[in-house]
Amino acid sequence: MADTEKVAVESIVPADVRRQAVNWLVELQSDIVTDETRDQWQKWRMAHPDHEYAWQQVEVFSRKLQGLPSPLAHAALTSPGSSSRRNAVKALTLLIFLSGGTWVAGEGRLWCWGPEDYCTGIGEHRAVMLSDGTGIELNSGSAITVNFDGTQRLIRLMNGEIMVTTAPDPRLVNGIGVARPLLIETAQGVLRAIGTRFTVRQFDVSQQGRSSVAVFEGAVEVRSATGRLQRLDTGQQAAFTRDGVITVGIACEADTAWRQGMIVARDMPLIDFLAELGRHRSGWLSCDPAVAQLKVTGTYPLADTGKILTALQRTLPIDVQLFTRYWIRVGARQEDA
Repeated sequence: MADTEKVAVESIVPADVRRQAVNWLVELQSDIVTDETRDQWQKWRMAHPDHEYAWQQVEVFSRKLQGLPSPLAHAALTSPGSSSRRNAVKALTLLIFLSGGTWVAGEGRLWCWGPEDYCTGIGEHRAVMLSDGTGIELNSGSAITVNFDGTQRLIRLMNGEIMVTTAPDPRLVNGIGVARPLLIETAQGVLRAIGTRFTVRQFDVSQQGRSSVAVFEGAVEVRSATGRLQRLDTGQQAAFTRDGVITVGIACEADTAWRQGMIVARDMPLIDFLAELGRHRSGWLSCDPAVAQLKVTGTYPLADTGKILTALQRTLPIDVQLFTRYWIRVGARQEDA
C-alpha cells in the first residue's frame, strides 16, 4: 500500500478508546467471564463507531498473537489475577501501539502483516491466486494469513469472509505422491477441503463466537476446536462453534452475491439486511427494534450504500437518521403532525 494511501488509525480513533478496547480484550480472556461482563462489552461496542473500529483492530491482533511464541505474547494472553491483568494490559498496549505500524491502515482496512497475508478494506473485494493454484476471494473487511509447508497448506481466516476454489497440490507428479491437505482455520475450528468450492465466514473470534461454511462443489470436513468432526457435501451449509456444528442447512448461491458487488435479499428481516450492508460501509449502522422485522426483498448494488438506504426509506415505513458520516440509525417513520 502506497504511503500516500496510508492513514494512521490513531487520527481516527482516540487513544483512550483504543486502550479501552485493549482492556476489554484482556477482560474477555479471563477464565471466568460473566454474562454481565459480555453484556457490558457489547453495550460499549455499540455506544459509538470509534469503539467498534478499535475493537475490530484489537480482535484481529489478538488472533495474530496466538501464533507468537514470545513471552510478551504469552503474558498478554494470560490474565488470571488483577496484577497479571494490569501487566497484560500494559503488554498488549505496547504490542499494539509500538509494533511497527499495527494500527496503520487505510480507512476501515485490516492490517496485512506480511507477504503471505491478504486483506481488504471496508467496501473492498479482492481475488488472489496462491502459490498452489488455490483461488481466494476476500469479502469486505476480511483478512487471511497463508502458511504452506511440507506437510500442509494452511490458511487462517483472521476476519470476515472468503470464497475458496481449491487446486490439486502441485507437489503431486502425475497423481503420484502424498498430497498436502488444504486447511482453513477459524477461531472455532479447522476445515479440510476435499476438491471443492466453498465459502467460510468468521463471525466472531472470541471463544463464544461462531463460524459458517457453505459448500458449492465437492465436500468439506468441519473439525471443531474440541475435536468433533462432521462432513458437509455439495449444497450444504453449516454454522459451528468451538463445540461443534450447531446448524445444517442448504447452501444458497445468492449469499455469494458480494462477489459481484451485490446483496440479494428475499424476505430478509431488516435488521439482518442492515447487518450485511454494514459490512460494506464504514461506521456504525444500527436498527431500531420497532422496525427490525420488516422484510426486505430485492437486488442491491453495493457500489453506493447510501443509495441503498435511500431506496429502503422509499419502500419501507422507516426513517434513516444520519448523525455523522460514520453513525447512521434506522428507525420507524415519524408521521407528520
